[in-house]
This record gives sequence, structure tokens and C-alpha cells, in this order.
Amino acid sequence: MTAPVFVVERMPTGAEFVLEGPEGRHAVSVKRLQTGEEVVLTDGLGHWADGTVRAAEGKDRLTVTVRGAVQEEPEPAPRITVVQALPKGDRGELAVETMTETGVDAIVPWQAARCITQWKGERGAKALTKWRSTAREAGKQSRRVRFPEVTEAMTTKQVAALLAGADFAGVLHEDRDHDSTPSPPPNSPPPERSSSSSAPRAASPRRSWPPSPRRAPAPTGWAAACCAPPPRGPPRPRCSSDAPAAGAERPRRTGVNMPVY
Repeated sequence: MTAPVFVVERMPTGAEFVLEGPEGRHAVSVKRLQTGEEVVLTDGLGHWADGTVRAAEGKDRLTVTVRGAVQEEPEPAPRITVVQALPKGDRGELAVETMTETGVDAIVPWQAARCITQWKGERGAKALTKWRSTAREAGKQSRRVRFPEVTEAMTTKQVAALLAGADFAGVLHEDRDHDSTPSPPPNSPPPERSSSSSAPRAASPRRSWPPSPRRAPAPTGWAAACCAPPPRGPPRPRCSSDAPAAGAERPRRTGVNMPVY
């Protein structure tokens, strides 16, 4: 069993660290960690340290003995970004959770023109906070030490600009015959690929991307990718289920399989 992950505002600087507040309460009262059990402390930005529980006090105080120096996980390459159109209800948080678990590096909420859900004012701020909180919690559950960035919501014009700057970009579309081309094979990256390359994907609810803007972001390597079978076949995935497919690009393009916890 892998050690549970706890988020800290600042990484330990000494041999001992006290975990308090909500994280300490979760460790002591929910996880009920005992002396000698292992934990991982992280800031969610790629820094992490192994630790061993020295003592659990009260309901929210965990004293940890830090083992070794603070380490840093390398920046991901390629960097996988998913542009997620806003679905109805809680399916947005579901998409964020699944994308985090499958290794996506950045999530862009997309205020598509035809989205029923609208992020405006206080409601939009609350929704964005929920997405970010979901990414944080899912990152902990999946034992990540570099959590995905959840950006501010973008318009279709802003999304088009994002796709135009990518080494490879694709739009998950329900129509198999709509400009659909195979995704490049794992060993055939776009020309002049840099170590900090990015591979955004856009996942849209059905018909949320109008025909003209869909053709606007057409950088080298851009392609529409079919994400559903022909009509009257098996069920079509919903937009919140389309997006996690982008997470599959990491093992495809790096050859590194995702561990199972």
C-alpha cells in the first residue's frame, strides 16, 4: 500500500514537521494514522518529502519525522492540457477528477458559446473554486505531487489561440467523418519539438463548437479526432467523459505506464 499524500503550504526545512489544520484533522481523525506509518508531504507543485508519523495528538495534530531531503519531480514532457467545455450539474467536477487521475497537467474551463452552463459573477467564482478543490483532492488520492493547474475560464476565441500555439492539438468530435484524422503515432512527434512542449486537447459537448471557429485554430498538427461510434451503435460518451481520453496520451507518447494504487 502506498503512503497517503498530504498537502502543506511550505515544505519542511528540518527533521520534524507538524501537520495541522484540515490536513492534520484528516490524517488523525479520518485516516487515523498511527506512530510508525509512512506519509508523503507535498506542496502540489512538484516538491515532496517522505516522512514517518512520530505522534498523533488531539484531533488535528500530526507530528512527522522527515526522512531525507525535499525532492522535486521533473516538469512533465510532453505537457498535456485539456480544454473542458462546461457540462451541466456536477459532471464538471467528475471530469476534473478523472483527468487528474489519468495524469493531465492543465485543465482549461471552456465557456463555449452553446454551453447551457454559464460561469458568471459569484456563481462562476464558486464553480472555479470547486474545480480547483476537486483537482487538489484527486491529486492527493492518486498520489500525485504535481497537481494539475486549473486556469480561469476561457472563451472560444481564447481557446483557439491556445490551440494555435500547441505542438499538437486535437478536437474530440462526435462525427467520425468531420475532418477526422488519426492521431500521430507515439514515435512521431511534431517537428522541432521542445522539452517544454505542450499538447492541448479540446473536449466539447455536442455541437458546442460552431463550424467556423472549429476551423480557426488550425496549427501544424491540429486534427479533429472522433470520440464516438456511428449512430445507432454503442452509447456515445458525454463531454465530461471525452476529456479524460487526453490523459491516455501520456503513456502513448512517453512509453511510461500509469501505476495503479
